[in-house]
Amino acid sequence: MKSILIHIGRTLLAIYFLLPGITKFTSWDIQMALMETHNMIMIPLLLATAGVIQIIGSICLILNKKVVECALVLAALVLLINFNLHDFWNIYEGVDSKHEFQNFYKNMGIFAGLLLLAAVNIEDNDS
Repeated sequence: MKSILIHIGRTLLAIYFLLPGITKFTSWDIQMALMETHNMIMIPLLLATAGVIQIIGSICLILNKKVVECALVLAALVLLINFNLHDFWNIYEGVDSKHEFQNFYKNMGIFAGLLLLAAVNIEDNDS
């Protein structure tokens, strides 16, 4: 039962990153505009890097390869995205701070899930 739950959770987390990773490339202009709204720098490089990390990391999670490393890298990415794009404490024209507040805390739950996934896989590898 434990391995089934871990597999389902790992797969769902992977899908959560795979689809947005692909969207970063298929909706490039929209993603660029979002990052510009938040006054980010080096936008094309950061956007491409985030997309590649999300796609490769999610594929590795689906295939159950390098799970600890991918979960920790994706967790770090979540923190970077959260503090740069879901910064509800800042006011931006056309950005709903209540929605960003919700996204911020939702992402913290995903961050926690990634940490747990990494921890469970460390324990399995130590056994």
